[in-house]
Amino acid sequence: MGWTALSGFNQQFFISIIIIGLGYIFKRTGLLKETDGPTISNIIFKLTLPALIIVSFHDIELEPSLMILFLAGLGFGLILVAAGFIFLKNENHSIKGMLLMMLPGMNVGLFAFPLVEGIWGAEGIKYFALLDSGNAIIIFGLTYLIGSFYATKDQSRPVLTAAKKLTNSVPLMVYILTIIINLLNVQLPEIIFETASVISLANMPLSLLLLGLYLNFSFERRHLNLLSKYLGIRYGVSLLLGLVIYLFLPVSEMIQATLLIGLVLPVPFVLIPYAEEFKYDKSFIVLVTNVTMLISFFLIWLLVNGLF
Repeated sequence: MGWTALSGFNQQFFISIIIIGLGYIFKRTGLLKETDGPTISNIIFKLTLPALIIVSFHDIELEPSLMILFLAGLGFGLILVAAGFIFLKNENHSIKGMLLMMLPGMNVGLFAFPLVEGIWGAEGIKYFALLDSGNAIIIFGLTYLIGSFYATKDQSRPVLTAAKKLTNSVPLMVYILTIIINLLNVQLPEIIFETASVISLANMPLSLLLLGLYLNFSFERRHLNLLSKYLGIRYGVSLLLGLVIYLFLPVSEMIQATLLIGLVLPVPFVLIPYAEEFKYDKSFIVLVTNVTMLISFFLIWLLVNGLF
């Protein structure tokens, strides 16, 4: 089968794998180092991703029905945490806290956006950006609170710290600002839109390179049982929710695609600095980050080719 015979998603899927592979090769050959990751991540979250959000929300009509995506970004996280409390009740304090911290939250900005942008363009980004606006509250709010609570018995003012992290999240603040501007029907100056358009083009390759830079195939055998338990809860609950959405939720195909893909996204990279801050097992969290990334690639490929 020739390249042109492949569907748009399959072309984007293979392009994404190639760019991720380049990031991994650059790391292995020393052209880039994993320690360069935080710098690249800062460029993405503070520059290219906000620019992409501005471009995606420009002149797009936000229908009330799309609020389900914002609520889903919150709801998915709350459901996964509730499931964690049920299935992890017998774990020791530290392990329970680490796993509960890892259950909610989706890697939308770095993982989903490059694929979505290549398949559905700005229209697709609109849907996933609304999902991510709710997801950001989970990642920088609930996730941080859980990690902080279980890390030590004497944690002062974790709610205020989490609130500060929310206001320091550049993508979340840009989400809020662009939605307000859109609802007020205010037109951005053309120079701002054109500048954002140019900057946003770098988001997809930088995000995929960063994924390759963090890719790691080594693991410790002691982590296997805990990994199996975590994956069983995360993907078991997510796939069950996805089946309910697919069979019973009367929404448009694009909303349905956003919800189903969102449910199988990997864990966010922000868990790695959280692990360092709260003294959790960083090597395990890095392992989960890599494994969920590989599983999610496969599941998204199945979903898009099988359902949409």
